[in-house]
Amino acid sequence: MFIDEVVITVKAGNGGDGAATFRREKFVQFGGPDGGDGGRGGDIIFVADSNINTLIDFKYKKLFQAENGGNGAKKNMFGKNGENLIIKVPVGTQVRDFETGKLLLDMNVQGEERVLLRGGKGGLGNTNFKTSVRRTPTMAGKGKEGVELKVKLELKLLADVALVGYPSVGKSSLINKISAAKSKVGNYHFTTLEPKLGVVRLGEERSFVVADIPGLIEGAHEGIGLGDKFLKHIERCKMIYHIVDVAGIEGREPVEDFEKINNELTKFSERLSKKQQIVLANKMDLIWDMEKYEQFKKYVEERGIRVYPISVILGEGLKEVLNDTWHILQKTEREELEEETDIVEVLKSNKIDKEMFEITQDEEGVFIVDGSVVDGVLAKYIITHDDESLITFLHMLRNLGLEEALKEAGVEDGDTIRIADTEFEYVE
Repeated sequence: MFIDEVVITVKAGNGGDGAATFRREKFVQFGGPDGGDGGRGGDIIFVADSNINTLIDFKYKKLFQAENGGNGAKKNMFGKNGENLIIKVPVGTQVRDFETGKLLLDMNVQGEERVLLRGGKGGLGNTNFKTSVRRTPTMAGKGKEGVELKVKLELKLLADVALVGYPSVGKSSLINKISAAKSKVGNYHFTTLEPKLGVVRLGEERSFVVADIPGLIEGAHEGIGLGDKFLKHIERCKMIYHIVDVAGIEGREPVEDFEKINNELTKFSERLSKKQQIVLANKMDLIWDMEKYEQFKKYVEERGIRVYPISVILGEGLKEVLNDTWHILQKTEREELEEETDIVEVLKSNKIDKEMFEITQDEEGVFIVDGSVVDGVLAKYIITHDDESLITFLHMLRNLGLEEALKEAGVEDGDTIRIADTEFEYVE
């Protein structure tokens, strides 16, 4: 099954917590702090793998999480770093932020490894908080939580040449003829239900990749027929083979077919209309009126596009097409479609902003303190419920402006204040 779009959630590993421990040795009554640091959480890493050609592996599993870092321990033992999570995707996969649609990673090089999310840092052990004044710190650093992000994976095939044209004009037969691809062939519309890749080999170190795109019809850019589901796969190609049935076997006019398909490409993407294009006038073996072909050829060439008369069934005219294609591709650079967005910028824009201090009162008149500053301190430090740790915590908040914020909220001497499920009495 060919799957080219999926939505998954990725989460970097959490950092391990630092330890708040003390030396306990024989004949040493008051040992100093010996808590080790927490380990770093694992990263989320994407790898482009040419052995994978679909996103079907992501259809049923939706959450991908790296390993958390281990907690620090006594005797200054550091926590183990979490294992990175390697996510393999097909070459040509784009990773986008689900909320904004911004491009984060463009995995278009075989074997490329890219880090999307870094694991959370490990928290510091209490040995790091020892000072000349504070000899026995009871607080330790809390491991930073790994970032969780919902992303959309989009696969866009990395072909050099894309085959476009109405259904049943001979695209599948052509790719089967010039490559080892096995595209289904039939005399009915939409024989090809998914893109097929074929490698054309002209000799040693002379090869290129062709993509057989399911047949387009009028209104494809709006999703009619197989629609825009596969048009996106053309965007990365260097050039286009536009195949037209010049014999009009289906009762259509070649000029109208040519115009309608190009109109669909333009409506879907302005870039597609500007790509190098050649027209393959197929079914020349079935044409009975050569004047009809000459009129078509003149019409197309007046628009600056070269026409090659071919017969896929008989193999006529293909050698010239393939050799000319090789030379065109050597002079054509693959177009960069879109710049990547820095993941830090995306995470900042997705974050819900909080006030520094958010102070509310419940029905009993208790002042409840919340906000980004409180979250930040609680996220950074492990606060134990001994007096020293709580006093240190309150001093931190006071230095960051909590007292002023409480006064503005109307707090008075003797009022109860609740911070992170712990209640205090306010004293002037």
